Amino acid sequence: MSKTRTVGDSMGSLEVPLDALYGAQTQRAVENFQISGLPMPAPFLHALAQIKAAAATANAELGELDQARADAIVSAVEQLLRDWPAEAFPVDVFQTGSGTSSNMNMNEVLATLASRIAKRDVHANDDVNCGQSSNDVVPTAIQLAAASLLSAELLPALQHLRQVIDHRAAQLGDVVKTGRTHLMDATPLTFGQELSAWSDQLRAVEDGLHDCQPRLHALPLGGTAVGTGLNAHPGFSARAVQHLAKKCHLPLSPASNRFAGIAGQGAALELAGQLNCLAACLSKICNDLRWMNSGPLAGLGEIELPALQPGSSIMPGKVNPVIPEAVLMVCAHVSASLWAISSAAQSGNFQLNVMLPLVAHNLLLPMQWIAQAMRHLADKAIAGFVVCKDRLTANLQRNPILVTALNPLIGYDKAAAIAKRAYREGRPVLEVAIEDSGLEEAELRRLLDPMRLTASGAGAE
Repeated sequence: MSKTRTVGDSMGSLEVPLDALYGAQTQRAVENFQISGLPMPAPFLHALAQIKAAAATANAELGELDQARADAIVSAVEQLLRDWPAEAFPVDVFQTGSGTSSNMNMNEVLATLASRIAKRDVHANDDVNCGQSSNDVVPTAIQLAAASLLSAELLPALQHLRQVIDHRAAQLGDVVKTGRTHLMDATPLTFGQELSAWSDQLRAVEDGLHDCQPRLHALPLGGTAVGTGLNAHPGFSARAVQHLAKKCHLPLSPASNRFAGIAGQGAALELAGQLNCLAACLSKICNDLRWMNSGPLAGLGEIELPALQPGSSIMPGKVNPVIPEAVLMVCAHVSASLWAISSAAQSGNFQLNVMLPLVAHNLLLPMQWIAQAMRHLADKAIAGFVVCKDRLTANLQRNPILVTALNPLIGYDKAAAIAKRAYREGRPVLEVAIEDSGLEEAELRRLLDPMRLTASGAGAE
C-alpha cells in the first residue's frame, strides 16, 4: 500500500498520498468523483493558476495579503506552469457543478508550493483564495482559457488554412471543371472559384469568432459567491484583471455585470455556436475533397490527395482520404459539444451555473482539436492535392449541361433536346449542337467554351 500522510479540513481528517502536493479537499473529490478518469483540461488549469497569481499580486497591493506570501504564491504559479506536475490535478471533470473541487485543488497545490518557497505557512483558503470564490474564479478561468486559445491557436490555424486555400485557388484559377448541384452535373466553374467559396465561408466564421472576443474578455472575477463582491476588496477586480491582461497579452476587463458572468455561460455558448459554424464549414470542405478524390476509376477522380498511408488491411494499393476523414470526426465532436454546452448553459438556478466543469471540458478541448485539425487539413491535404486535368477535360466535353449557354439563342426546349441526345449517344455536346442547333460551328465553339462559361454574365450577350 502506498505511503500516506494525514491531513485535515473543516470536515475532519483523512489520508492522502505522502508525496501529493494537494490536500484534504482534493482527496475528498478524488474519492467522491470516480467517474470518467478525465481530468480538467490543461488550458483551464493553466488559466486558473494565472488567476491565482494575479489575485495574489492585487491583494498584496491592496493590503489584503502580506507581500511575502503573495510573492511566494506568484513564484509557486511560475514553478507550476514551468514544470506542470499533471498528477497534482486528479479531480474528475464530472464533479461539483461549480468547479469548487478544482478550485480547491489548485489552492491546495499552490499553498503547498508557496509554503515551501516562503518557509512559512500559506493557507489554501485564506491566502491563495483571498478575495475569491469558486463561483467567480471558475467562470473567469473558462473565459480566460477560451480567449487565450482563440487568440493563440484557433484563429492563427484558421488564418493559415485560408491562406493555403487562397494560394491553391490562385494556382488553379484557369483550371475549369464540371460544376455540380444535387450531386448532378451543372454548368462549369474553375477550381479557383470553387476554392474561393471555401475561403469566404471560413472568412465569415472568422469574423464571427472575432465578434465573440469582447464578451470572453469581460471577466466576472471579483464577484465572489453571487456577484456582490462580498469578501473582496472594492479595488480587487480591476487590479487583478489588469495584471491578468498584462500577463496574458489580452485586452481583458472586469465584467460590467458580474452577476450575469457567474449566473450564466453566455460567452461560452456564443463561442461554441461559432465553433459549430466552423465545424459545418470544415465538414463541407472535407466532403468536397472526398468526393473529388473518389475513385480513382469508379469515382469522380478529379483530384488525388497526398497518399499518406495504406488504406486497407486486405486490399493492396488502396489509399484513403484519411485527413478529411479525421477532420470530419473532429467536426462531429465539436457539433456534439455545442449541444452539451447548450444544455449546460441552461443549468443552474438563480445566481450560479452548476455545469461549469462540463462547459470547460466541451469548449476548451474541442478548440484545441479543431485548431490542429485545420492545420492538418491545410498542410496534409489541400496544399498537396494534384488535379487530374485529363479527367476534368473529358468530363467537360461530355457534360450535357453546357447547352445552357445556348438557351438565349435556340430556346430551352431545343437546348434540352440537344443535351438529351448528347447524353444518350455518349457524344460531346459540341458535336450534337453542330448538327441540331442551326448555329455556325465557330459560334458554337465560342458559346460552348467552358472557360468562357465560368465568367460572370456569360451567355447573356
